[in-house]
Amino acid sequence: MSDYLGINRAQWDERAPAHAASRGYNLRGFDDPEHLSNVVRFDRPRLGDVRGLRAVHLQCHIGTDTLSLHRLGARVTGLDFSPASLAEARALAERAGADIDYVESDLYGAPGVLEAGAFDLVYTGVGALCWLPDVRRWAGVVGALLRPGGRLFIREGHPMMWSIDETRKDGLLVVGFPYFETPDPLVWDEAESYVDTDGAAFQHTVTHSWNHGLGEIVGALLGAGLELTMLEEHDSCPWDFYPGRTVEGPDGEHRLAAGRERLPLTYTLQARRPSFS
Repeated sequence: MSDYLGINRAQWDERAPAHAASRGYNLRGFDDPEHLSNVVRFDRPRLGDVRGLRAVHLQCHIGTDTLSLHRLGARVTGLDFSPASLAEARALAERAGADIDYVESDLYGAPGVLEAGAFDLVYTGVGALCWLPDVRRWAGVVGALLRPGGRLFIREGHPMMWSIDETRKDGLLVVGFPYFETPDPLVWDEAESYVDTDGAAFQHTVTHSWNHGLGEIVGALLGAGLELTMLEEHDSCPWDFYPGRTVEGPDGEHRLAAGRERLPLTYTLQARRPSFS
């Protein structure tokens, strides 16, 4: 196994301040006490009423979705492995006057730093699972954190989207990368970020990632003892995954400019830990 944690942490630590300053994350928008992140706003009808729920946001990055859940009334803890990301998340929460607890840990270490079986809601946002080498271990962490009757809520990039080679110049949607989880990571060397960072120069450009098929994700959750309660695929995602071939809608979501019915871009999934009988 590669030193994926150290390699990826260095990349996220370096990018966190640039992300916090970017137009894409729009941290200044949170000066409006009614403002929610685009990701949470998109899924608000599916989230339902979270007021009073004890929630944990896994892989929370700079905390925009975390703060949004807090504003919807949840009692939220954010967890991330990047200290620089957590510094930005704490600063955002302090500026917003939000009582949010942030904990530093990699995903697989979460049961060792959070109270087991204590959470009504485990939340994961877009672009998280791809950084994990083993989706079964992730599902085990989710199951360990949820109380009986608690639920997982996740919106993620669709594994079919992650498998598409977006660097092609001919406009074809071609599967160029693994759909299923593989033992070895995909190794990327990218000088830019997925949001506009105004030409910031980064030193840590290498990352290691993995794809996980939709059946692998569902199977992992079932294997961890959870019950699937919702699975909805979407033709949109919150960022321009295929530059030059998508259009941004009024909801801030990006969709293929032509043939959007050809490819799912994200999905929303909910699963529940059964209550004691």
